[in-house]
Amino acid sequence: MIATNAALKPAPGAPPGADDVIVTRALTRTFPMGDTVIRALQGVDVTICRGEYVAIMGPSGSGKSTLMNIIGCLDRPDSGEYWLNGTAVAALGDGPLAALRNREIGFVFQTFNLLARADALHNVELPLIYAGISRGERVQRARLALEQVGLQDRLRHRPSELSGGQRQRVAVARALVTRPSLLLADEPTGNLDSATAADILALFAELHAQGNTIVLVTHDASVAANANRAIRLRDGRIESDTLTP
Repeated sequence: MIATNAALKPAPGAPPGADDVIVTRALTRTFPMGDTVIRALQGVDVTICRGEYVAIMGPSGSGKSTLMNIIGCLDRPDSGEYWLNGTAVAALGDGPLAALRNREIGFVFQTFNLLARADALHNVELPLIYAGISRGERVQRARLALEQVGLQDRLRHRPSELSGGQRQRVAVARALVTRPSLLLADEPTGNLDSATAADILALFAELHAQGNTIVLVTHDASVAANANRAIRLRDGRIESDTLTP
């Protein structure tokens, strides 16, 4: 039975709880478009707790991509509040914001975003290079991350030598290697055939079972059904927030 998730919303003005990875309050975001203004977000309140697996859904123009960009610290709201793992994001300058994003969020994109000339191990190492981690530790953690996604035998393969599903697994390993608070996936199966997509969704289920917090942005209801909770946006507002059966 589908139930609303209203109980997870914080009281107005209350600080985030210890288990809250994402808390947004009254987020707004507008974009000028000629003589008009597009109201992409109109007062969005979301709380996502540690260990949840949440799908953010909505049709084109609903605001889901804008919300994803703000949650991912890739954009800033016009107004409202956002806490990421207890940190008030709006108060941060560009440098600290980039450091927070690299430390707290692992991104998985539809297009993989791998370096074509680098092997799987080096692709997974990249976030650790930006974080200033020593080479020895980088290699060890990248190996472990690739083992976690079942690619321990593909360390030295370049993207062109891997299937689409294997490339996405490399991208997932890269997202996990910093041990982030949040795994943020944007249409992660969009470029995959149905069988490979099912494999990637099974991987996400395994990662969630291991305790990872996952936010999946998708327009596909069959993909969203793999999550334990679905937040639906329409016209920049939350239309529904439900727990899946």
